[in-house]
Amino acid sequence: MKSYKIALIIEEINQSYQSAILDGIAASISEFSFEVSAFVSFSGAMINPKHDSGEFNIFSLPDFRNFDGAILLTNTIAHQPVIEDILSRIKNAVIPAVSIDNDIPGFYHIGINNKTAMRNIAEHLIKVHKFARFGYISGPADNPESADRLGAFLEVLDENGIAIDNDMIYYGDFRAHSGKAAVEEFLTNGKDMPEAIICANDAMASSAVGRLIAEGYFVPDDIAVTGFDNTYNTSNYQIELTSVDRPLALSGRLACKTLYNHFNKIPQERSTVLSMSARFTQSCGCSGRNKMTIGDVKELNYRNYTRFENALEFISSINRLSTDLLGCSDFDEYTARLKGFVCELGIEEFYFCLCENWKSHSEHTHSIDPKEKSTKIPKKYTDGILVPIAYKSGIFYDTNRILRADIIPDIGENSDRSSGRLYYIIPLHFGERCLGYMVISNSRISLHNSMFETLCITLSNSLENIRKLSVLEYAVDRLGKLYAQDTFSGIYNRNGFVTATSQIYSECVKNQRNIMLMFIDLDGLKKINDTYGHSVGDAAICNIADVLTKSCVSGEIYCRFGGDEFIVFAADYTDSDAEALTHAIERNIGKINESGGYPFVLSASTGYVIDVPKVGEDIFRFVNAADNIMYTQKRKKKPSHYLKNK
Repeated sequence: MKSYKIALIIEEINQSYQSAILDGIAASISEFSFEVSAFVSFSGAMINPKHDSGEFNIFSLPDFRNFDGAILLTNTIAHQPVIEDILSRIKNAVIPAVSIDNDIPGFYHIGINNKTAMRNIAEHLIKVHKFARFGYISGPADNPESADRLGAFLEVLDENGIAIDNDMIYYGDFRAHSGKAAVEEFLTNGKDMPEAIICANDAMASSAVGRLIAEGYFVPDDIAVTGFDNTYNTSNYQIELTSVDRPLALSGRLACKTLYNHFNKIPQERSTVLSMSARFTQSCGCSGRNKMTIGDVKELNYRNYTRFENALEFISSINRLSTDLLGCSDFDEYTARLKGFVCELGIEEFYFCLCENWKSHSEHTHSIDPKEKSTKIPKKYTDGILVPIAYKSGIFYDTNRILRADIIPDIGENSDRSSGRLYYIIPLHFGERCLGYMVISNSRISLHNSMFETLCITLSNSLENIRKLSVLEYAVDRLGKLYAQDTFSGIYNRNGFVTATSQIYSECVKNQRNIMLMFIDLDGLKKINDTYGHSVGDAAICNIADVLTKSCVSGEIYCRFGGDEFIVFAADYTDSDAEALTHAIERNIGKINESGGYPFVLSASTGYVIDVPKVGEDIFRFVNAADNIMYTQKRKKKPSHYLKNK
């Protein structure tokens, strides 16, 4: 069977809705010979636009032209411009795509009739329980599913002559915290508390129940609560939620089957609408369909205990990892600690992929070096991707670098990755700064929980910590260079010269060895400046610095002493050595003049002294002596020779 590469776009895999659909996809990919790359972001929970921007960047990583098809859960993404960009790129790639729940023109669709399902819930509460005062906890106003559910609820109220105050409709984000926030809003807005609160999903409903109980309300005796999607009944028995039972795992499976049928030209409908049924249980005042037996309670207790134990293990591992990584002093130590954690979690495949500019020192502030241009924070993935950690089936591989288009390295005995594999691709970033991404497949601990989000944040923050340590080292290095380096000519300044010569000079004093100090002065700088301008004079100064760099090839130490003056220091020099250096300087000056690139004739006067320094004698005594000798030579020259004849 031919293997197919599928891109999956999904947000917040730690939510029950997404997790159930992922379970259906994961259970089906081997059957259909799919390799699925799930591009995952965690946004919104931090209530931080810069963080969200860094998360959303993961959706820019895939080039959909390199995939055979796509599965989309765009209803889980709260930012419409991100959705529009994804859809546009998929359409341009001309690949088949299946959208789960959101019905997008031109794409296959797997969904349910949200309106019918919500009508069933609302009609039940009105006709069976006789409720007439409602509160409603909605998802985002611009979410199609959310809008359909709210619209159906309002239609039923209107048909039954029931009004609802706008203050009793709360727009959340489908996350649990919205249920709690909505109840707090209802408690404080000055309106009568509702008889029933209808929620657009189970996560918000469960949180609302908990908040009501904390306030002393009994559910459903005082206030009934309903959910939607039926994702909580198997894991939360504080009270059974009335909800809409829908086959989420089947949605994931059918998405895979739809693509498989397309690839194999098997006729099918563009849209598949799944059946669902309202499940009326304790939270609305119904008794529920089934009574729990002792065996059910034991099974539930065991399942919850196992979950609790796994959670504690994961939290403990993350805490240790966070402490270890934040204590690392360099990137090599960082990757070594992270490799140990990968083995500890029993991950089958793991790739730590970084942008080539992840250690970029750029910020919105100016560089400490005036010659360096400041650039904006990098927000995009680079064309090349570094892979400092590549792990597969118990072996770490040296991968070094891949192309961005590859996304996942091909490693191992069989470089071709097998089908039936689900890869989670998670962004690594700090705020808007794009650092890279990581790839995980087959972990011993489930990734469909909030602790995995905590792990992702931990890795990103600790990686940023290493980057900032690198920036600090860079800044210290640059400051050191600015202290010791003449930023104009690029060679040592006076401070650098003193630092570089101090130890050698001290040894020469102690061991009574010769030192040579040469003084070089650019000829006719004022004349050049007055005639051609200071920019041309600056070029002459830099030329002398280049001449010294090319001439001092035997360990000599040289610097720009100030203005148009330069000095050279060397130990154990003889007169013949000094004469040879003088001739080398003259030859290299001659080469510059022969090039004809400047309007001036480059010329410099030199003078040197060779002597044994005495104890307590400062090196600048020799500078002064060499300076005096240099001026003797300079007075013999004619100033007019420093300009070219026109």
